[in-house]
Amino acid sequence: MRFDTRLVHSGQRPSPGTGDVVPPIHVATTYDRFAQEPLRLFYSRGENPTREALEECLASLEDARCCAVFSSGQAAATTMLAGLSSGQRVVSSDDVYGGTYALFSTLGRYGIRVDYADLSDPAEARRALAADTAMVWVETPSNPLLKITDVAEVSRLAHARGAVVVVDNTFASPALQRPLDLGADVSLYSTTKFIAGHADVLGGALVCDDEDLHAGFVDHRTVTGGVPGGLDCYLVHRGVKTLSLRVTRQTATARSIAEELRDHPAVTDVRYPGLPSHPQHRLADRQMSGPGSIVSFRYRGDPEKLMARTRLFACAVSLGGVRSLIECPALMTHRPIPRAVRHAAGITDDLIRLSVGIEDPADLLEDLTTALEGD
Repeated sequence: MRFDTRLVHSGQRPSPGTGDVVPPIHVATTYDRFAQEPLRLFYSRGENPTREALEECLASLEDARCCAVFSSGQAAATTMLAGLSSGQRVVSSDDVYGGTYALFSTLGRYGIRVDYADLSDPAEARRALAADTAMVWVETPSNPLLKITDVAEVSRLAHARGAVVVVDNTFASPALQRPLDLGADVSLYSTTKFIAGHADVLGGALVCDDEDLHAGFVDHRTVTGGVPGGLDCYLVHRGVKTLSLRVTRQTATARSIAEELRDHPAVTDVRYPGLPSHPQHRLADRQMSGPGSIVSFRYRGDPEKLMARTRLFACAVSLGGVRSLIECPALMTHRPIPRAVRHAAGITDDLIRLSVGIEDPADLLEDLTTALEGD
């Protein structure tokens, strides 16, 4: 099946006996061992049919053998890091989600070192990966500066050192980018964002082809309990069916907004991979099937006042949903990062990030331009 067909059909076989075209939501916490033939289900922290249907779907979107889903993107990230040992080293993109940075900041107590590098710069990536490395953590497009990292080249360099490569593919989603096809070992998602798409459920996922890696993820999830319930899995699985439709609309609108912002006197430094001015525009064209629907820019006025003036762009964290959002990373998603560290990475106090939804493009442009002219 092609990608868009998999979105609708993978993990969605009609139920035996009833013919339900949407599989039922399994909310039971435990299972009667004598009511099963063969015996397979024991306890829902370990097994849940609704969860397994979602995992089948998400794995299929990357032509992968395995997927493990979690109660949040942070739970997925924590599980990814759980395989590290004291004395090992992680190299991470320097421009990462604030929650990821906060998670990395806890690793020192376990003797694990995290070094940050601009992995979108080939020369810096080579320098950073010259030393022994256990794991390389790539965000591409990055959050919030939308840097694009060459996943194939970084994977080549990392594998030469014996390192595992994990790509946080949340911003692109599998609709626009397939990290495993590019050489990465694991695709990580906050399924809360584009995959679920409606800002009504938390979730995370780790997709891979390595069955041993996957077994470790599942074991850790079962022991630590970072599992999503049946209803959460149902909502994510329902949302993913419209992923391509949503992303296509969102990307087209984001491109028009980025082009409008580029010439606005209140705006500088528009960051959008679809613009020729983006430093990695050609790489984005080669590596992704579209530039996505996140736009970042620097604003000459007061970010708080700007965000208070928008009507359709809600001032809120998160991204990838059907409703458009606006935020200032320094004040919101990336506030846990020390100011000096933020600024060194380019996340300055004047940076604004937009998550473009599926509203009418003309209404979104009018809302944004009216707000920009308020100063």
